[in-house]
Formats: sequence, structure tokens, C-alpha cells
Amino acid sequence: MRLLFEMDEKNYDKCTHLFVRNSARSIIIKGKKAAMIYSAKYDYYKFPGGGIEDHENPVDAMIRETREESGLVVLPDTIKEYGYVHRIQRSDQDETECFIQDNYYYLCEKADTSVSQELDDYEAEEAYTLEYVEPDVAIRKNRHVVQSPYNPIMFEREARVLELLIAEGLFER
Repeated sequence: MRLLFEMDEKNYDKCTHLFVRNSARSIIIKGKKAAMIYSAKYDYYKFPGGGIEDHENPVDAMIRETREESGLVVLPDTIKEYGYVHRIQRSDQDETECFIQDNYYYLCEKADTSVSQELDDYEAEEAYTLEYVEPDVAIRKNRHVVQSPYNPIMFEREARVLELLIAEGLFER
């Protein structure tokens, strides 16, 4: 899978141990819009997806996480690798821990029918909803998040992936 870009904070000189948590995300495009998860609580967008469990491969994790967060059912025969973003930085909670994450993105299509969301407690608290959003709207929103418990690099990652999708002509004009 191709490397889309790296996000390296270069702030981990005091790190003595690593924490690795990779993720897999779906890119589902319909015309001029992308299927994204909107957090009503913190006012940001992210691609459906999440953490890869120890027993999972990235594609299976992407299918599972997309279904849980959005209710969308990914059609396995349509999945194509898009690329990954490599992220490395000092942990926000522990200055001796280095956080490393590869975020794998897959272009795919969804089934005509959907299922109910199966949100984790924090996702339900954030009021995750599925929205089809124009990429410029999501980019602007993510670059102006005012308050959240998350590192802003997460919002910038999604904005930069959207910019690549636009540059590569994957949205209808």
C-alpha cells in the first residue's frame, strides 16, 4: 500500500517505550460527497473506521468499524487500497511513551441497505452520525475545531486525505 504522507511531530526524544495502535478507514464517495462520521459534540468529521484488533487484518477491521460507526455495509468485492498515513508523536498522556499509528484507507462501495449503528460509549456520547458531506465543508470544519479531547493532528489527517482525493479527481465535478 502506498504511503500518502507522514505526520511526524518529532517530539518524542524522551520516549522510552512505544504504543502502536493502527486503524483502518473506509472512503465511500457518492458524486460530490464522502460518507463521513460527524461528531455533534466536538464538531468534526472523520472517515468511518477505527482500531485494528490483534486478531484482525486491516480490511476486516475497516468493514467491521464502518458497519459499527455508520451502519453502512461495505461490499467486499469493491474494496481497493488507497493508501496509508504514518503518524508518530509523543503520547498526549505520557511524555515517555511514543505513539505510532498507521491509518489504512480503502476506497469501497456500500450495499443499498444499512444496519443499525453499534456505537461504543464514547461514540454515542459524541453523537456520531453518518453524513454525506462535500469535502471542502469537512476540511474547513476540521481545521477549525475549537474544543475536543483529541490531538488536532487527527483532524488534520482527515483534511489532508480529503485534499488528496480532490486532487486525484475522485469526486464528481
